[in-house]
Amino acid sequence: MNAVRQKWALWGEKWRFAALAVTLLKWVALGSGVGILSGTASAFFLKSLDYVTDVRMANPWLLFLLPLGGALVSFLYLKVGKNSAKGNNLILEQINNGNETIPLRMAPLVLFGTLVTHLFGGSAGREGTAVQMGGSLAEGFGRILRVRSVDRKILLICGISGGFGSVFGTPLAGTVFGLEVLALGLISHEALIPAFVAAFTGNLVATSFWGVSHIHYHIGAVPSLTWMVVLKVVFASVLFGLTSILFSEMTHALKKGYTRLFSNPVLKSAVGGVVIIGLVYVLGTRDYLGLGIPLIHSSFTESVSPFAFLGKLVFTSLTLGAGFQGGEVTPLFAIGAALGNALSGFLHLYAPFLAALGFISVFCGAANTPIACFLMGIELFGSDAAVYMFIACLVSYLFSGHTGIYTSQLIGTSKSHLLPVSRGTTLAAAKELGKQKDKGTPVSDKK
Repeated sequence: MNAVRQKWALWGEKWRFAALAVTLLKWVALGSGVGILSGTASAFFLKSLDYVTDVRMANPWLLFLLPLGGALVSFLYLKVGKNSAKGNNLILEQINNGNETIPLRMAPLVLFGTLVTHLFGGSAGREGTAVQMGGSLAEGFGRILRVRSVDRKILLICGISGGFGSVFGTPLAGTVFGLEVLALGLISHEALIPAFVAAFTGNLVATSFWGVSHIHYHIGAVPSLTWMVVLKVVFASVLFGLTSILFSEMTHALKKGYTRLFSNPVLKSAVGGVVIIGLVYVLGTRDYLGLGIPLIHSSFTESVSPFAFLGKLVFTSLTLGAGFQGGEVTPLFAIGAALGNALSGFLHLYAPFLAALGFISVFCGAANTPIACFLMGIELFGSDAAVYMFIACLVSYLFSGHTGIYTSQLIGTSKSHLLPVSRGTTLAAAKELGKQKDKGTPVSDKK
């Protein structure tokens, strides 16, 4: 095998342009394959999600089956899920030199689990489902083709990009998200072309072939670029970043708290469902169930309650903390848009403008992906507010600190030299090191 590789290396050295062309064709083919799979899976998921949401809205009594639905999904994961329960973190770990296998069963499990969550009224998103389906399908695709380990990692990145780009209709953001989400402060260009091909193909397949349509919101009038407006945007973006911390830390704390109280995951999800039902009737509203699309729409078209963002945040953290399946991103869009709307009166800025900034910035702080979120803003809202969106993403990213929704995300570069963290430390490990330092316990500088 080494002799064969050496022979190809010598050929490539002699015919450089031909070697580059072969590499391009290889990744166009492989990236397109992953894009077709992930785009098709996303299309089926989105259409199914629309259907179960319509069923839930037409049958309010389904909320009372939420504990049963959560228990069923947790039972399936317990019995046949293997390491699928790790979700997005499993995919990140495998790209970052992990040695576990991503089972193909992850795709149908997370699809079924997320649909159950939304059918019965849990507050969750769709990005996690699309990324996990894309990752598991890319893994299976790579096994069939018997790709090398280095190519396997690139295919997994393609799975992330293809799933993300096709589920939101944002191929550019999907491309960069697959590269940027792996480690804070580091982007490898090795997978840039295949990730773009997967995201572009996935989105094209979902929209043009399967007829999926994506919602776009109007940002409206954009204020002139002045120092006063910039300062207001920076202030709002600090709050967006802090809100992302609140969401991430509350979700992680609830996961640990539920697990500590109920070691059986089936019982944990059942109790979590009961808690959500109780909170619905305590607050007297169902506005915070599901994806949060109506809340996003309201944030761009009318005034919303100043505490609507907090309601969506709490419901989503309770849902995911109890072990229900689904992503975090669309609820984060809703949280950010509602917070931006609430700040508009105080800051004397146009509500849709601030809602758009909050939409991308809270997600940016939680996912630690400023470039991808900026590109998403361009794709969804246009380029008129590009400077403001870039500022908002950078500030939110900085002020979210070393926290995030993906605990297996690596820290490639610390966000501040005053917060030294060893390169390659995961967010989970960085948090534990921080706790030890706060307690005065000597800590090792190693991972």
